[in-house]
Parts: sequence; structure tokens; C-alpha cells
Amino acid sequence: MADNPYIELGIARTATDDEVRRAYRKLAKEFHPDLNPQTRAAAEERIKSINAAFAILGDAEKRRQYDAGLIDGNGEPRQRAARAHAGAGRAGAGAHGPDDFGFGDIFSDLFGRGRTGPGFGGASTRGADARYTLEVDFLEAVRGARKRVTMPDGGALDLQVPEGVTDGQVLRLKGKGSVGPRGGESGDALVEVKVRPHDAFRRDGDDIQSTVPITIDEAVLGGKIEVETITGRVQLTIPKGTSSGRAFRLKGKGVRSAAGAQSGDQIVTVNIVLPATVDDQLTYFMTEWRRKHAYDAGRK
Repeated sequence: MADNPYIELGIARTATDDEVRRAYRKLAKEFHPDLNPQTRAAAEERIKSINAAFAILGDAEKRRQYDAGLIDGNGEPRQRAARAHAGAGRAGAGAHGPDDFGFGDIFSDLFGRGRTGPGFGGASTRGADARYTLEVDFLEAVRGARKRVTMPDGGALDLQVPEGVTDGQVLRLKGKGSVGPRGGESGDALVEVKVRPHDAFRRDGDDIQSTVPITIDEAVLGGKIEVETITGRVQLTIPKGTSSGRAFRLKGKGVRSAAGAQSGDQIVTVNIVLPATVDDQLTYFMTEWRRKHAYDAGRK
């Protein structure tokens, strides 16, 4: 710990309360261990010194005692008589703990998780949340999967990707973040899920969109075709006279909703695909058919 809290925070003895607060805010953010992964050990030591300095200067009574030479930079009495003097001073002026000055609020503002334990001199702080990104396949996202996240230190974190997770959704693992300084509770692990696109499926809320090709004879005569869904292949009946772009709904073949009560649907859009080679027989048939049965396709 630094002997002089003013030097530790880089401020003058005449600094106002607001200047003390701003200096602490700036340094706490600059040296937070999560923001300095390459020098985490050194950053942890520096943040301890910064916290100790603010413990003195962020408390009006402790600052008065330090300025009067009654306590040192660690908040310890410089002599036996100082204890009685400090106690009398607190009784006359009213004691102000560090939270009165807003230490907890400052840390919370900075990192969204600041907490102090009993007794500021040995304050415990909640550990930092650790953030990770996990890429999963499309089908893993809609079906759910057991995955492993590799941490920066080489360790592994196993987690269950829930069924129906969406792209960009953040999964919170309680207590799997950084260990809290001075015995504080551990932070959480926040895992952002990135879903890889699929060649055949697209997601629209809890519905699945897909496009399947059909032959010209299936379109004209109708028939049954096999369609791939997220849970396997099913049969779809194509009515006689089906046009390209027509959509069919497969009930319950989509993604299970977050509540788990029901699943969305799969919307299958058909696309008529001609054979690679149009032979003379097909050409003659269509020529004769068009001559006798010409119709308006509705083009504008």
C-alpha cells in the first residue's frame, strides 16, 4: 500500500470531494484486472492500493484524521493517543463510512457489480464478470447442446446451450467469473452465443423457413415429397397444379418456444425446377398445349 493516499490517487491535498471521486473513478477503471489481462497480478496489487487510498480520502472523517497525522495511509493509528482522539472526533462530528461518500455507487457505475463488505479497511468486492463468445451450429441452437468454452487461462467451462437459444443471446453462469478480492463473492461468466447460418434453414422467431425444389410433373400432377426438418425428414403432399413460390406450413416443426409450451412451425416454400435438358418430346407437348390452352400468368 502507498504511504500517501494523495500521491496514490494523483491529487493535491487541496482536492475537493468531487476531484477525489473523479480521480478514483479514472484509476479504478484504468487498473481494473479485467481490463489488464496481460498484467493481471500487477493490476490487482495496484487496485488494492487505489482502493485503500480512496478508503481514506473518500471518507471525510478519515481524511481529517490523516491530514492531522492521526492515522497513516492504511488507516492505522500513528500512536496510541490517536485512537482516543479519533474516537472523540467521530463522536463530535458524526461518523461517515465510505459508502456515505458513494464508493459502492462509483464501483457499481464503473463495472456494474461493485459491492463492499463490512469494514471498509478490509472491504470485499464482488469479482468481475468474465465475458466469452461461443459459436454454435444452427441445429445446436434450435435443439440445444452441451458445449465447452475455453477460457483465456487455458481452463475449460462446460455449459448447456438451452433449446431454442437465439443469435446474440447471453447465457449467465452464476459464480463462474473472477474470484472476488478479499474474500468477495465470485463474478459470473457471461457467454454470448453466435449462431452459424444453415444452408437449408432460416429462423424467423420460433418458425423455420426453408425452400425445396419440385419437378414440373410434381407441380402439375401433385404428389408426395420428402422434406427435411430440424428433427428429421417428413412427407409433404403437393396438390395438383402447385406454382413456384407456394408456401406450406408444417405444424409444430419449428423451434420450441422459450416457455417450452409449444413449438413454432416450419414454412416450406416450393420452387419448380426444370430438367437439365428439355428434350424434343417435352418441347412438342408444351408447344401443342400452349397453342390450345394459352392462359394469362398475371404478369404486369
